[in-house]
Amino acid sequence: MVSGLSSERQPARLRYTDGNMSSRVRVFDSSVGSKLLIGLTGLALFLYLITHIAGNALVFLGADTFNTYAHTLTSNPLIPVIELGLVLIFLTHIYKTVKMVVRNKAARPVPYAMKRPAGKPSRKTLASTTMILSGLWLLLFVVLHVQAFKYGIDYEAASGVRDLYRVEMENLASPLTAGFYVLSMLIVGSHLWHGASSSLQSLGLDHPTWTPRILAAGKAATVVIAGGFIVIALWAHFTGGAR
Repeated sequence: MVSGLSSERQPARLRYTDGNMSSRVRVFDSSVGSKLLIGLTGLALFLYLITHIAGNALVFLGADTFNTYAHTLTSNPLIPVIELGLVLIFLTHIYKTVKMVVRNKAARPVPYAMKRPAGKPSRKTLASTTMILSGLWLLLFVVLHVQAFKYGIDYEAASGVRDLYRVEMENLASPLTAGFYVLSMLIVGSHLWHGASSSLQSLGLDHPTWTPRILAAGKAATVVIAGGFIVIALWAHFTGGAR
């Protein structure tokens, strides 16, 4: 009798579990869930860029220091897992953002007759209205950047490690490559400038005292990230580094 009752209840429990899991998945497909996911992935990429510029700034200390850092980083067994995670975060960020924009356009098939400034309380800027274009440009940049450095020429330094310093100097010696990097970093700055505030809004973080401070810190970090990479590109192009 007991087994009969349990066998009758089991399908109901399974249906409840499946429905519960399905509803959780659908949360991230909703408008609020999509914004939350965009905010989280954007914040994760922002934090990654802070660590990335910190590591790349070691190029100013010379070939030995930079190559040792690069070898220590790439020889870490966790790096492939981290790289896969970054790829998934990056693609999720792009997919969710594009999907949300398409959904919003479908909800308003007739565009505004005239676009006007949103006013002082709004955070709408040129950076915010070009987020999709800047994001697609950065997707192209990342593909070319990874191809040039991760899968580029495999020079060997005197210490026996990969001479990534030489790869960077040779790539940025080209005026076209250096110009492309400078332009891309300006776009990075534009994207992050709005993305910092947008992520806070998406995550529902809006405090009268702390939000302005966090926004100011985010914009300062944006200048450091974009400006730092621009300085590296120009320095490498015009000086060829200091070996």
